[in-house]
Order: sequence, then structure tokens, then C-alpha cells
Amino acid sequence: MTTLLILGGTGEARELAAAVVARGDRRVVSSLAGRVSEPSLPAGEVRVGGFGGPDGLAAWLRAEEVNAVVDATHPFAARISASAVAATTMAGVPLLVLRRPGWQAEPGDDWIRVPDVPAAAAALLGRDGPVLLTTGRGGLAHFADLPHHFVIRTVDPPDPPLPARHVLVRSRGPYRLDDERTLLREHGVRVLVTKDSGGSMTVAKLAAARELGVPVVMVDRPAIPDPAVSTVENPDAAVAWLLNR
Repeated sequence: MTTLLILGGTGEARELAAAVVARGDRRVVSSLAGRVSEPSLPAGEVRVGGFGGPDGLAAWLRAEEVNAVVDATHPFAARISASAVAATTMAGVPLLVLRRPGWQAEPGDDWIRVPDVPAAAAALLGRDGPVLLTTGRGGLAHFADLPHHFVIRTVDPPDPPLPARHVLVRSRGPYRLDDERTLLREHGVRVLVTKDSGGSMTVAKLAAARELGVPVVMVDRPAIPDPAVSTVENPDAAVAWLLNR
């Protein structure tokens, strides 16, 4: 039986694991970074924690006789994706990137696209708060010296330093439009800062911002480390890639 390694943590990764396990024709191992408490576990085998960089991952691929790797990590997990490219090259194992499509602005949206989180913080200069910050628990230090009042939403407690004026809202998606609309209104949010994660679980905040006329600072995704790597946008296409190999 061949072995598939899924670098996971996303809904698409869980869907892929379930689909391949259901076929019963290969061993499926999903790797989770372990950065989120109480993650939703996929079907098949699960390992939690890092591999020790590209060299460690390459060694693991050889030891476990892995025949294919699917990088289905979060679109902003650039370090893991780069490690996957390097490790699969060293081990001679085929790599597929599974990335859901990013969000697209719709009529009525007021988006300011920026290349990274530091640029998102800079984009707030001259703008009034409160600011709803949904960029994750890391990288908040870039906003720590700003005078704005922040509403910081994360799944787990964020890493310091944090802005001096902030309210912490801990929750996990999926989010409904009614709830996102209420959140923006109750906190008087004037700007939303988010990452272009794509998908349906957290898109409701963009619809609420559109309805209420709240501008959005949208952080663009990092580029895939190697543009030559095969890329698909959904689990069905990933299954087809595996069957065609």
C-alpha cells in the first residue's frame, strides 16, 4: 500500500483525507503543526508537530516510504510550504499544492490591498478606529504602537506585544453574516484588517463590511515557493491528481 502525506490544518485537508481514506487504497498520514488548541482531526493517521525543517521532513519521507505529498496548509503558511518544496525535492517525492481560491472584491466593497502585515499596519495611519483585526494571533506586534482601539479576534490567546487599547474576542468559525454584522456594529468598527484566506468559513465578515460601508485592509497571500509545482483548488482535483500518478 502506498503512503500519502497531507500537510494539513485546513478544511480542504480534512476533506481530502476523508476522500482518500474512504477509497482504502493507500495509507494516509495528516501532519498538523500543533499551533491551534483542540484542532478538528482528519480521517486516517495524524501526527502533530514539526519535522525539524526540510532535512527532517526529507528524512521522514524516506523512512516512511511516502509516495506523494499534498501541501494543503493555510495559504499563509509560507514557511511550511517552502519546507515542503525543499524536502520533496531532496527525497524525490511528488508534491501537489492544494490551495482554495482567494477572495475577490465585489461591487460595493472598499478594499485596500497590501502585500503583508507590516503594510497593513501602515495602511491604518490616518484612519480612525476602532479596527477589527482578524489576521491571526501572530504578527500583532506590528500594530502594538498604533494609537487605535483594536478588536482582536483569534482562536487561541494571541502572542504579545499587543496594542495598548484592545478588546480580545476569542472564537472559531464558521461565522454567520448576522453575527458578523452585530460584531461590527457593537464595537463601532471603522476598519477591518484581514488576510486573503479565501473559503466560506470566514467570508461573512466581508459581506458585513460591504453592507455597513466599512473599508477592508486585505493582506495578499504569499506566493507559492515554487511556481512549477502542480497546484489545484479543491480536494476533488487533488484526488484526481493522485489517481493519475
